[in-house]
Amino acid sequence: MWEALDDFYWTYQSLIHAIGVNGILALSVYVVLAVGQLSLGQAAFMGVGAYTGALLTVKFGTPFAVSMIAAAAVPALLALVVGGPTLRLTGVYLAIATIGLGEITHIVLLNWDYAGGALGLSGIPERGGVWAIYGTLAVLLVGFTLVARSRVGRAMEAMREDEAAAGVMGVNLPRYRMTALVVSAAMAGIAGCLSAHVSSFIGPGEYGFESAVRILSYALLGGIGSPVAPVLGAAILTLLPEVLRPLADFRLMVNGLIIVLAVLFMPRGILPWRIARTG
Repeated sequence: MWEALDDFYWTYQSLIHAIGVNGILALSVYVVLAVGQLSLGQAAFMGVGAYTGALLTVKFGTPFAVSMIAAAAVPALLALVVGGPTLRLTGVYLAIATIGLGEITHIVLLNWDYAGGALGLSGIPERGGVWAIYGTLAVLLVGFTLVARSRVGRAMEAMREDEAAAGVMGVNLPRYRMTALVVSAAMAGIAGCLSAHVSSFIGPGEYGFESAVRILSYALLGGIGSPVAPVLGAAILTLLPEVLRPLADFRLMVNGLIIVLAVLFMPRGILPWRIARTG
């Protein structure tokens, strides 16, 4: 039995890693959507975290735990810097601003010779693996489930449903927005670091606008009623291309059709139910 499981893992390890990493990215989107904000900067924060962790490991030989901490801290600091001016924007304007952040990050990585430039960074030692990925995902799921049941979770839901009413009730809107963006950036950075250390290669093209839209689609498909929902959406969208592989050239078209149908007929996601709150 164990031998069969081992064979299964080595056959599909890239897919297994991708499901876990994308689950963490989906949760990073969930955080900002939970306070009623729309950000498309997750791919940029993921790229910053991936390059930070990979460069520390490759160039300086730092322990994996140190690389992980730095991969969370640097995107979080970047979010703190850009959060002030961008979080004054709302709706589509905030989305456009974070798209701009993503493009600037992409151009910097593309021209940064120390990190490989357009050729990317290779030779990243394999660290962490499936236990680090799914252990991180499990901790985040438990943490956000507890937050969703707390007073903070109720404040976040109030902001999402009616920001003006939440402000009148005493919710500190700027603080919640900034905290959500910083936490989201740190999580995306961790996902980038984990991904870099299981794939052994990263390149600027992995963190562009297309990646930002794909990450957002995880939460849109799953829903934001609970932390589990976006993770489920990430798992489905990660598995779909593999499941549809027999369709060859038509699989991307079918994949897109499924997403469109889900958005049309399940606008609140496939898991729209909220977690029952206590206290």
